[in-house]
Amino acid sequence: MSSNVLMTDLYDPALLGILQHVGDIQNFLQVYFGFLYRKTDFYRLLTSPTDKMGFPPGIAEKMVLKTFKAFERVALQDHERSVREAEERLRRQQQEEERRAAPPAVGEEEVVVEVESTAEESELEQEKPVQAHPQSHSQSEQPPNPAASASSDHDTSGTQGGAVSSQPLKAEAANPEQDQELFQANPDSYNGAVRENYTWSQDYTDLEIRVPVPKDVVKGRQVLVDIQSVSLRVAVLEGGSERVLMDGRLTHRINTENSLWSLVPAECVLLSLSKVGECWWQAVLEGEQAIDVNKINRERSVATVDEEEHAVLDRLTFDYQRKLQGKPQSHELKVHEMLQKGWDAEGSPFKGQQFDPAMFDIPPGAVQF
Repeated sequence: MSSNVLMTDLYDPALLGILQHVGDIQNFLQVYFGFLYRKTDFYRLLTSPTDKMGFPPGIAEKMVLKTFKAFERVALQDHERSVREAEERLRRQQQEEERRAAPPAVGEEEVVVEVESTAEESELEQEKPVQAHPQSHSQSEQPPNPAASASSDHDTSGTQGGAVSSQPLKAEAANPEQDQELFQANPDSYNGAVRENYTWSQDYTDLEIRVPVPKDVVKGRQVLVDIQSVSLRVAVLEGGSERVLMDGRLTHRINTENSLWSLVPAECVLLSLSKVGECWWQAVLEGEQAIDVNKINRERSVATVDEEEHAVLDRLTFDYQRKLQGKPQSHELKVHEMLQKGWDAEGSPFKGQQFDPAMFDIPPGAVQF
């Protein structure tokens, strides 16, 4: 399964049956990971450039953690939503109680006094501008101080910049080939890169982007994220204004329905984007430095192949194990089965004799699967 959060009850009967049979979650996980060990290349390590199956060290673990985090974010969002709904119900209840306990309306005589007082204050206000006019005029004609304005702008920008500089990211690659090797060694930039404002990684079907945020950003409502099929924007709220951290057009289209984001408090905005087309991206945003896809691991995981391809991989794995054990492989077994039917058929000169597969040398191309 890809990293997208797949909410479906299609497999619930089978999974519930396994869970009820084994008794608890721990044993259920043992069954699940045992299946991955026995039937897939999940635990096989890529140790040389010629290896075609398996994963580089640490990547399989990252896939498990990524999937766990994806559902953890959904659970946290559900919890935050329930908390907000509870707070909203409590607020409405308090407003209703305050409305019921409010004092009666002010009497008519008090309204008349208020109006008279307001009228007297209006007359005083009409006299004040005449006396204050010279002072106001002199202030309005005072020339602005460019140095103070520039200093103010410099201080403001410095403060804003310093908020994120506590989590500095590596600058654009001076030596792309050498830096791609460093990116491959970092799970956050595996098959991707480290950029000025974010890091990104990818597999054949998904992207994962981490955008660092200031330390004081700890709530989801402090973050504004706009995920479109062809663009992406991430910003944080600072003092009533927006500060954009990432904004631009994507180099390829994404599936917004299967894409999501979450906030890792005081650390980063984590985005999981689902690719529309299965391809390797050279960059996330248009106009940014591209990576060399020939320097990344372009091998597809078994989890991303379709049923037909999966059947071929299963057969190849079976044949490899049988070959190591010195036993007949799948093409030989299939031919042996057909030969044995003819061996024991009525009128066969071999009928009644023991069938010996060693009598036949069967090349791999003799059978079409």
